[in-house]
Amino acid sequence: MNFSSKLLEDAVNEFGKLPGIGQKTALRLVLHLLNKEQTEVAQFGNTLIKLKNEIKKCSVCGNIADHECCTICIATKREKEVICVVEDTRDVMAIENTNQYFGVYHVLGGLISPMDGIGPSDLNIEGLVERVKTSPVKEIILALSANMEGDTTLFYLHKKLKDFNIPITTIARGIAFGGELEYADEVTLGRSILTRVPYENTLIK
Repeated sequence: MNFSSKLLEDAVNEFGKLPGIGQKTALRLVLHLLNKEQTEVAQFGNTLIKLKNEIKKCSVCGNIADHECCTICIATKREKEVICVVEDTRDVMAIENTNQYFGVYHVLGGLISPMDGIGPSDLNIEGLVERVKTSPVKEIILALSANMEGDTTLFYLHKKLKDFNIPITTIARGIAFGGELEYADEVTLGRSILTRVPYENTLIK
């Protein structure tokens, strides 16, 4: 792609670094911003800078938050004894959109993936173990993507948690293998939460 301006090219290249954004889309976004008023572009940029500087991770669950604890963890009407374990914040949002789950969450921050050099120590697993040790928990729901990394993480978490004698369930596989939670439609994901099964039942005997 030929550019008449180095400034334009640099801006397009930066937008092109975002996931799912190709050069044509990046160019369209940059040209859109160029047609906006200076104050609107400044607000756009300042919002991103403020986000990066001020965003926090919930000290309880690891979800993205504005304050020390996220709004879900401090909500009085949530079932604090039920913890849904997910890969990242996108999965929290996907499950919340189903309006079928009323417990709390634990965000791992990724999945175990030896091929990518990601091991258990790179994830928020010990934080989950500590929550189970120190809080009254009556169920742990493992809601991870139906792929090789998700299954590896499920197996590891089950080994870490099984001695606590707490029911460990996993969402029903209405989601095809290889699919990611954030892309599942709300009805399918909601049913998968409601029809969750004991994790032991999914293991090959």
